[in-house]
Amino acid sequence: MCAHGWAGQTQLHFWFWRRISQSEIRKIAAAKKEAAKARAGKNSFPPAPFLFARPSVPKTMIKYFIYCRKSSEDEERQILSIEAQLTELREFAKQNNLFVVKEFYESKTAKEPGREVFNFMMSEIEKGHASGILAWNPDRLARNSIDGGRIIYLVDTGKITSLKFPTFWFEPTPQGKFMLSVAFGQAKYYTDNLRENILRGIRQKIRRGELSAKAPLGYFNEPRLRTIEPDKKTFNKVKEVLRAFATGEYTLTKIQSKMFSLGLVGREGKLLHLSTIQGILKNPFYYGHFLYRGELHQGSHKPMISKKLFDRIQEALISNGKPRKKRGPKNFQFLNFAVCGECGYSITAERHIKKSGLKFVYYRCTHKSKTQNCSQTHFLREEILTEQVKENCQKVSLPDDWREKYLERVNIWEKENSQSSNLFAQNLKIKLSAIKTKIDRLMDGYLEGSFELVEFQEKKNKLMAEKKDIEEKLSDFERKGNHWLELTRNWILEANQAKNLILSENFSEMKNFLKTIGSNRRLAAGKLAIDFKNPWNYLAEMPAEARGEA
Repeated sequence: MCAHGWAGQTQLHFWFWRRISQSEIRKIAAAKKEAAKARAGKNSFPPAPFLFARPSVPKTMIKYFIYCRKSSEDEERQILSIEAQLTELREFAKQNNLFVVKEFYESKTAKEPGREVFNFMMSEIEKGHASGILAWNPDRLARNSIDGGRIIYLVDTGKITSLKFPTFWFEPTPQGKFMLSVAFGQAKYYTDNLRENILRGIRQKIRRGELSAKAPLGYFNEPRLRTIEPDKKTFNKVKEVLRAFATGEYTLTKIQSKMFSLGLVGREGKLLHLSTIQGILKNPFYYGHFLYRGELHQGSHKPMISKKLFDRIQEALISNGKPRKKRGPKNFQFLNFAVCGECGYSITAERHIKKSGLKFVYYRCTHKSKTQNCSQTHFLREEILTEQVKENCQKVSLPDDWREKYLERVNIWEKENSQSSNLFAQNLKIKLSAIKTKIDRLMDGYLEGSFELVEFQEKKNKLMAEKKDIEEKLSDFERKGNHWLELTRNWILEANQAKNLILSENFSEMKNFLKTIGSNRRLAAGKLAIDFKNPWNYLAEMPAEARGEA
């Protein structure tokens, strides 16, 4: 932004007449008298263009440009600072009888070249429209070597004959140019040093586990302590949203509506954008870590959810993360249950009516991939898929007699608990120590140049996630003691209930049960495959005889 000259012609004339010498005023007055005499003797008007044209500036008078700059983009602070500079520089020009032809000002950092107003002013000087610059301090003109060198070069070539600063002395002599280059170098050093100090402060905050950025939704930046604390108004609401999405029953559009109903809105009270919601669901800050420049760090803030719940959210994002078009109710039992085993795109359902009037439901790949030619053209009837769902539930079910055997074994473990508990905790601590050692070695390898930055960040983020998992397990164990025995007992009872679930023919419950205990549900060549989570995978891999099914 710049202002060219005074606001109006009257002010410019006033400024000029106030600055010209007394001898020039006397010459102009004498010329006016001669013109008046000529008009009295003749009826015609004599040629006297200087009576109407702006008087020329004496050749000895240097034309100056005023230049003001403020680096802050904060509009209120910017205007006040520039106005203060203008006031001081105008007063300085008045006191020192400097002829100012234009004023330039802008709100832009000078640590890098490319300031539009500054470049325009320099081009005007190169054209000869002025040969002097009036600024508050040399650091207002340049904080980088390119702009500073450009000014010194124009001084060397005579394009700039005068530089005036209320806070700095300059003369176009070797000593003056040397002092000017020192001033520009000092300004650059200040910028570089300030940047390094800021980065050092940020690195120190990261070591303390403090994110140096705007707090995510559910938290706020505490200005006094400069920490990130839970926001009482939104913390529990965001927590409710994250837990709801982890169930796998919500798409992004549904969770968007839920957030709106809870009062979690964007600017002007509108719905949060889907990309914003996706960023919230992927943000590791909510389980106690945070990303800085692509690298995962341990946070000191209060986590909102566990790492286990965060992993479930990521799984739900893969299956339900893309918004779908609204369709009428079709009542397909296994829609949104699995993906294509070849291309990874969703499985759709279709209802076909035969000539006889019989109705059949088929499941197939949507073939939406634009980069892969999916060969899965098989149509799978719902009845066959239903049997496969039952078979997978059967794989992880326990009959009544085996339930009693396993529960009896848990009771024995409970009696032997004291020794095994200590061993379990010790194993977790050994694993945790080993991961910390790996992270330290990885850091040493990166500093020695053994890894590229991208590879280092990828490996470190993976180790940090493993470290968080073990820390949560150890924390749960220390807090709950023998809670693992209770979890095992509940797992046995839940596996026994899976048998009753099969007999109930409640396919909606079966679908939700398999979603909870398994991931990566896929259909390929008419076969349903599921990756069962621990400990359900042990049951699924057992022969039927071992589960008591034979």
